[in-house]
Amino acid sequence: MKISKKHKGESFESMMRRFKKSCEKGNVLLEVKKREHFEKPSLSRRKRRELAISKEKKRQEEQRLHRFR
Repeated sequence: MKISKKHKGESFESMMRRFKKSCEKGNVLLEVKKREHFEKPSLSRRKRRELAISKEKKRQEEQRLHRFR
């Protein structure tokens, strides 16, 4: 994400729009929210593990429902 200067004849509003769009593409806001509070590595591993378990349970439930069609 790099917005260095205005293009020739570009208004401030269009430059800000370009900046906001580049922030969205680069997931800057997501990164800021993630770094807002420190999270211990063990806690982040636990969250990832719980998310994987819940996704797997949901996948298995979907598979079980589609088996009898």
